[in-house]
Amino acid sequence: MGGGFNGEVLHNVFDRVVSLKNLFSAWREFKRGKRRRPDVQEFEFSLEDNLFQLHGELKSKTYEHGSYTPFYVTDPKLRRIHKASVRDRILHQAVFRVLYHIFDKSFIFDSYSCRLNKGTHKAVTRLETFCRKLSQNNSKNIFALKCDIKKFFDSVDQDILMGLISRKIGDAEAMRLIEKIVKSFSQGLPLGSVTSQLFANIYLNELDQFVKHKLKERYYIRYCDDFVILGDNFRHLLGLSETINDFLNNHLKLSLHPKKIVLRKHRQGIDFLGYVVLPRHRVLRTRTKRRLLRRINEKNRASYSGILKYCKGFKIEQVIERKIYKP
Repeated sequence: MGGGFNGEVLHNVFDRVVSLKNLFSAWREFKRGKRRRPDVQEFEFSLEDNLFQLHGELKSKTYEHGSYTPFYVTDPKLRRIHKASVRDRILHQAVFRVLYHIFDKSFIFDSYSCRLNKGTHKAVTRLETFCRKLSQNNSKNIFALKCDIKKFFDSVDQDILMGLISRKIGDAEAMRLIEKIVKSFSQGLPLGSVTSQLFANIYLNELDQFVKHKLKERYYIRYCDDFVILGDNFRHLLGLSETINDFLNNHLKLSLHPKKIVLRKHRQGIDFLGYVVLPRHRVLRTRTKRRLLRRINEKNRASYSGILKYCKGFKIEQVIERKIYKP
């Protein structure tokens, strides 16, 4: 497999995760933006009793993870989200707080999903930097291979994931607790869980290490299960998709979405994370633009304007002005 972890194995993880200090910190992080939700208010009403009880169950090894509540969101396509109980989500946050700093240092620089000081805008800006560098300031043709992993969260193999985590975590009690969280979901990883975001990066770090250090591709960027590789040789990039698909099949039991393997010239535009990157500017993806214009109103204008400031959006701003303030 790709690897990329240093040799350090940590043995004092369980106590750090289940400490009262960490559980209270996890609660403070978890509650942000959720204070008005009935289940959160109910938990907070007896906050100390609830957290002390959770701490006691964790310490005595009697904690059991509850079930998930499914619901749908449109983001922009319909997605099935699975929500755990408040106490389980606080534990997820407590686990994330400890594991994030253990694993994040092992990730490549150009992995941008669910990491501090990263995100979609940083990823698109980095892609533009790569394009300028490889094309020598747009003086030569370059190509972009863009791929998407098929049904990634549903397809994560839980046993492979546990094996990857065990490379860094030598604490048996911590591993038993992490396994309870992983196995609390019937298959793959539940969308919407903070631990799923971290586990996804641990899992796909294998791909990152393979592409960067085995294939030695310099211009590679990944955001969750989407990634882009730039190059100046069309045939080489075409062959990469097959090589990467073989690696995913053989080592991670994943596969590339066959209908989402796109190889095109930079000057045709690279569609990535809601934007289309062109040689001298970026624009909003057409679907993103339509969704924005459909949803925008006077109340939410500020949040949507934040999207436009990262691209060439003057004409869209004019359309928005006419839509909101039409006589």
